[in-house]
Order: sequence, then structure tokens, then C-alpha cells
Amino acid sequence: MDAGIIASNLLNAPVLFFFLGMFAVWVGSDLSIPQPLPKFFSLYLLMAIGFKGGTELSKTGISDQLVWVLVFSLLLSFLFPVFLYPVLSRFFGRSDSAAIAASYGSVSAVTFITAVSLLQKLQIPYAGYLVAALAVMESPAIISGIVMSRKTSTNSGGLPLKELIREAVFNGSVLVLTGSLIIGMVTGTSGEADLAPFVQYLFKGILCLFLLDMGLVSASRIKASNTISLTLVMFALVIPLVQAIPGLGVAWLLNLSTGDAFLFTVLCAGASYIAVPAAMRLALPDANPGIYVTMALAITFPFNVIAGLPLYLYLVKLLTG
Repeated sequence: MDAGIIASNLLNAPVLFFFLGMFAVWVGSDLSIPQPLPKFFSLYLLMAIGFKGGTELSKTGISDQLVWVLVFSLLLSFLFPVFLYPVLSRFFGRSDSAAIAASYGSVSAVTFITAVSLLQKLQIPYAGYLVAALAVMESPAIISGIVMSRKTSTNSGGLPLKELIREAVFNGSVLVLTGSLIIGMVTGTSGEADLAPFVQYLFKGILCLFLLDMGLVSASRIKASNTISLTLVMFALVIPLVQAIPGLGVAWLLNLSTGDAFLFTVLCAGASYIAVPAAMRLALPDANPGIYVTMALAITFPFNVIAGLPLYLYLVKLLTG
């Protein structure tokens, strides 16, 4: 693996702010981001990246490649939990297995945004339509994970499937991302010019603050959790690596550019800790967030930030030449 890629990732300002947050917790600092600012940061980042992706789509239009990327995004997001659940159920309970499978079948918007930041620093071009794949991959895994859970349960419980689908498709993070994408497509270059000071110039600074908070939350969860075991840690480290493989395969099959292939692989290798917990609280209230949120946020996310992104980019460069 190219040491320069690792250095570029670790010396990226947003990533360093993430480590600053973790360091603050481990040394017992009283540093904190007051509520509800973290929620505002999250909404801003989703809106900004959705809007920028929409304006790029307005320039390029709907291509065959975009359609195929969205088809494979839907398919992989739905199938990942189908394959994960039987393996996880050997080590975890039914509800916990379903929640973990849904988390890893869905996507991490923040990992995606961090990957975009890395590409910008390395000056590697990428297409805006990958934001559409990000929006598409949020919900199918949630539905798939719950369906797998109910197939193996004598007591279905939780939300009716119709309500579950509504919650998965119209939860806040999916709605603001998809809505911003559509608004960006409709307004095009005029909208891009109007909102440039807000969605472009402020983006890196807001991302730094958000990742600072993510570092605080991740380290706090690790410090406070009494559910972390070797099995849990191994799954949290191995699953993203395994799921990156079909991502690389699809990128090669569709002949994606280096930047696009990297972002698609990152989408496959991420784990949701925003949309999935919101849905699981309603659909599977007996699932333990101390397990599936800790895995996604406190283990997989830092792993991807430190080692995963450079590894995926290295593999993509080998694949695309």
C-alpha cells in the first residue's frame, strides 16, 4: 500500500479533528459539542453533498452507467444482510444479528464524505452521481435485515412491514439527502452559484466540527461499553473488508473511473450508525444498540478512517491501473 495515501488520509484536517475528539475523551478533557449542534452538522453535510451531487447530475444527465450503478447499489444493499444474518446469528441473538446485518448492509454517509475529502486532497476526479448511490443504499438493508429477523422468529412483533418501509424510505437522513439531490438537479448551475458560499466554502469547516464530535462520541462509547468482545471486534473489522470485494467487482464490471470506483467501494464497506439505529428503535426495540452501534461507530468507522480508505484506494488503483 502506498504510504503517501495513508499519510494524505491521516494528515487530512477533518481526520485529525476526529482523532482530537478521541484524544480529548481518553485524557479526561471536558471538551464537548453542545446539543443540538451535532444534529445540525449532520443535516448540513447531508444537504450539501446531496445538493452538490444533484448539480453535477444536472450537467451530465442520466447515463447508462448511472442507472447500472443504482441497480447494483440497490441489489447489494438488500443482499448484504441476507448473507450476513445467518453467520451473525451463530454468535448473536436474532434481533442483534438483524440490527448488525442492517447496519453493515446500509451505508455511512460520514465515511463517504471523508472519502470525498481524501479524493479532493489527492486531486482525483469523481462523478457527482455517486451521491445518488449513497441515497439509494440507505434503506434496502434496513428492510432486508428486519425481514430476515422476522423469517426466523415465531413472534414477528415490532412495526408492520408497511410502516417499516415508510420509516426506512422517509427517515430524516434519507429524505434530506434525496431531497437535496433532486433540488440540485432542478436548480442546476444557477442554484450552484447561489448556494456556493454555503455548500462549498463552509463544507470543510463544518466537516471538521462534525468529525470532532464523532471522535468524542466514538471514544466515549468504547470507554463506556461493557459489551465489547473479541468476536464483536473481529466482525467489525472483517465485514467491511469482505463487503469491499463485491464493490470492487462491480466497479471493475462497470468500468468506473478511479475516483468513482473508490467511492462505490467505500459505500459497500461502510456501516450505518445514523439511519439504522433510528429504524431499529422502532422495528426491533429489543436489539441492543450497545452492540450494533458500537461496532459501526466505535470500531468500523475509525478503522475505515485510519486504514480502510487508503487500502480501498490502493486496491482500486491496482484494479483500474
